[in-house]
Amino acid sequence: MAPTSKGGVYLSNIIYLDGQFVSKEEAKISVYDHGLLYGDGIFEGLRVYNGRIFKLEEHIERLYESAKSIMLHIPMSMSEMIEAHAETVKRNGLRDVYIRTLVTRGVGSLGIDPRSCPRASVIIIVDKISLYPAELYEKGIDVVTVATRRPAVDVLSPRVKSLNYLNNVMAKIEVARAGAFGGIMLNNEGFVTEGTADNIFIVKKGVLYTPPSHVGILQGITRDTIMEMAREAGYTVAEQVFTRHDVYIADEVFFTGSGAEVIPVVNCDGRAIGDGTPGIVTRHFIQAYRQLVNSTGYQVLA
Repeated sequence: MAPTSKGGVYLSNIIYLDGQFVSKEEAKISVYDHGLLYGDGIFEGLRVYNGRIFKLEEHIERLYESAKSIMLHIPMSMSEMIEAHAETVKRNGLRDVYIRTLVTRGVGSLGIDPRSCPRASVIIIVDKISLYPAELYEKGIDVVTVATRRPAVDVLSPRVKSLNYLNNVMAKIEVARAGAFGGIMLNNEGFVTEGTADNIFIVKKGVLYTPPSHVGILQGITRDTIMEMAREAGYTVAEQVFTRHDVYIADEVFFTGSGAEVIPVVNCDGRAIGDGTPGIVTRHFIQAYRQLVNSTGYQVLA
């Protein structure tokens, strides 16, 4: 069911909210929800291409792993969650779209004790997204290294896709103030971790390098997909720590993410990457990834 009108008022996207399908305007949560009060919850970002949800099972598996890590019980099975995603996409009738899935701790008291929240809340939003203008996939983006550091792995595991994204938001503010399109975040030891919302790859002499999980990164599903595609194509892929120096002298650099897909980086901290244009390896993966996402996935719309 696509968005319709009701009483002459346009109803926009259909949202899944705790077992009900409601319009964007009607979707409400309590001000006592611990996701709102304390960032106590988890999320996933998925993409729909040509009526198929890309890597749906992998995203749902990661959602439940994040929930287990923070002792958050999701009040539905994984199969029920998958069906809820499919039905939400069907009701919106959009073939190429973004999905934002949230699980909050739910309504509780004005205190951090999660025991006051008897039931978690599940929200599935389907809407359009555009992180970067289309022309930048051809031209590439300028990035800066931000002062905001990624949290240490013993503080909050970066493998938990938490609703508490203030660390990334502060980094994004730095990026905007610098007039750049993206940012590179370091850990407390000065090693490169990821972008403000993306994983990072560098290419040097035909080898792809990406930071390992122990430096403080989210193990991105798009990142894993690119590594798998690269190895199948005959590239050597190394999960290896590196610094800004390695970024500056790389032949190519690109970011990956469900929202960003594969986006070339052509300048970092005022230094041109390679010849300052998207390289042949990056361009290959932009096209190969687009072909993959448009031909595979969980079929929802025929």
